[in-house]
Amino acid sequence: MSSNKEPHVHLNNARRHFLGLAAATGAKAAAMGALAATTIFPASIAQAMGKPWWKKGGGDGDPMCLLRGTSIMTPAGEVCIENLQIGDLVETVRGKAMAVRWIGRHVYKRSGVSWLDSVVPIRIARHAFDAQTPHRDLYVSPGHALLIDGVLIRAKDLVNGTSIAPDLPADRDTIEYFHIVLDSHEAILAEGAAAETFLVAANNHEGFTNFADFSRLHPAGQHVAMTPFAPIVGLDSGREHLKVLLPVGLRRILQVRESAHGIRRRFAARAEELAS
Repeated sequence: MSSNKEPHVHLNNARRHFLGLAAATGAKAAAMGALAATTIFPASIAQAMGKPWWKKGGGDGDPMCLLRGTSIMTPAGEVCIENLQIGDLVETVRGKAMAVRWIGRHVYKRSGVSWLDSVVPIRIARHAFDAQTPHRDLYVSPGHALLIDGVLIRAKDLVNGTSIAPDLPADRDTIEYFHIVLDSHEAILAEGAAAETFLVAANNHEGFTNFADFSRLHPAGQHVAMTPFAPIVGLDSGREHLKVLLPVGLRRILQVRESAHGIRRRFAARAEELAS
């Protein structure tokens, strides 16, 4: 008797497996259809699907750099960014040390009582991300992107007013930013946090004070536009608007990454926990 039932058992298991796969595929197709429908109707979303911010000449014109005094991890230990030289090795989150090809520099001097909002750095407080990261207050320009959960997100899109907020170390009449260029777009460790290197695209290096040095080292036609190290997200992107509109169930089926809004809320909640 058992020998006769065994083929039926295998057959029933195969049918159940097939039906399970069909149901999952159908659910995902339905979710994709819902996503497609969502992209058609809201006019605000259609308007938001413009040119990505990282292709607009340095993040909508904002400097994208690390403040003087920021410690960068190298094979020999941490080194202040202003002390790095072309040819020095820096550690990347891939686990590979890479040579610095160029260091861009921005210098701003205060001409009035206050600084322009686009110039004031964002302070990411010690342990704002988790119990170890960053291991010291990290100051980056508003348009500089950090690597969070596999995506790159600008510091200004993480602002919560407490642990992540515009701020400047005391007694500074000059703001000086530095940005590192490697052979490719990477993420390095700045005060222990994963921060992007410069993403070379067209002539966007011309926004730096010392852009002529880059042009001498890399004449026109000898440098290639880089591919982003990781997916780039932002609160103002059309894709982010779609993520917010999608129900939680659909996001799970589609395996959609956490939205920029979700990441910001998570760090804001952590700030509240640390303050309590």
